[in-house]
Amino acid sequence: MSEEILLTQEGYDKIVAELEELVAFKRPEVAERIKEAISYGDISENAEFDSAKNEQAELEQRIDKLENMIRKAKIIDGEEMSKDKVGLGLTVKARDEDTGEIVEYTIVGATESDPFIGKISNESLVGASLIGRKKGDRAEIQIPDGVVKYEILDIYKK
Repeated sequence: MSEEILLTQEGYDKIVAELEELVAFKRPEVAERIKEAISYGDISENAEFDSAKNEQAELEQRIDKLENMIRKAKIIDGEEMSKDKVGLGLTVKARDEDTGEIVEYTIVGATESDPFIGKISNESLVGASLIGRKKGDRAEIQIPDGVVKYEILDIYKK
């Protein structure tokens, strides 16, 4: 049985757009480079041909991966989720009880997590610890650097 890949609609749309770009533009571009390299004659010691073939292999691998992700995708709609509890597709606003810093994390599937822009995986230490919590709840989360304590201030769809 294939494992589902949890995505927000935004994450799904990005994957579809990347796949369309690769198939419609990049694949023909690489095929043209291979054709051009073949026209130079002997391909046994043709660096342009080798480079283009390597690029083609990487491109096809990426296309295959994206198609697989689309097939296995389960889109999580934050609008349909209760905003009473932290869950996938929702954003949680919390205060670090030690520093007073306010943080915002959008909980997403592992595939589209990007902590640098505030998207954390539901499988991460922080994400998994926040899921199911309600506004006003406190969470003590053991992370590699120690323990972080958050108070949940708000839960909403971004």
